[in-house]
Amino acid sequence: MRSTLMRRLGLAAALGLLLAAFGLAPTASAAEPASATLTFDTDSATTTPGGTVNLSMTLTNNASYDIWFVYQTISPTWLTTQRPDLKYDFTSCALTTSAGSTPCSGTGPADLGANYGATVPPGQSRTVTLTLQVAADSGCNGNIGFYSYFYAEFSDTTSLSAGPVYTPETRILCA
Repeated sequence: MRSTLMRRLGLAAALGLLLAAFGLAPTASAAEPASATLTFDTDSATTTPGGTVNLSMTLTNNASYDIWFVYQTISPTWLTTQRPDLKYDFTSCALTTSAGSTPCSGTGPADLGANYGATVPPGQSRTVTLTLQVAADSGCNGNIGFYSYFYAEFSDTTSLSAGPVYTPETRILCA
C-alpha cells in the first residue's frame, strides 16, 4: 500500500517537472488593469451651509477599443442618508472638452453616462463636473458622500460593469 502511494507521488512530481521544463506549467501573472476606470475629485473638502463644491468625475479608457456607451448612476452613501438635516442638490453639470466646458447632455444625477460624450478613444479620458449646492438651511457638522456604479460598452463588443466607486466626502462646517 505504501509503495503505491510513493509511486503516485513520484509520477505526479515527474509530470510537474516535465511540464515546467517545457513551459507548460501555469505561471503567475500580474492582474491587468480594468478596461475603464472612474475616479472622483472635489475642489474642496469642506463647505458651509449655502456653499458649493465641484465634484469632478473622470472616466478613463484603458482598453485598446473605443468606449461607445456609458451608463452611470450616483447615489448618496448610507451615512449621508442617515443625516436628513443635510440638505443639498446638484445644480449644474458640465463636460470638460479641449474646446472648453459644455453643459451636460444627460438626464441628471440618475443617469450620468450620456454626459461623457459620444466616444472615448483608447487612452483618453472625459471629465464631467457636477456642482453640489448645500442649502442655506442645511444642518452642519456632517459629511456628504456619494457612490457610483457604471457600465461601459466598447467597440469590440465587450462590456464592463464596475463599482461602487466612492467620492471624497465633503464636510459641512457650521458657519
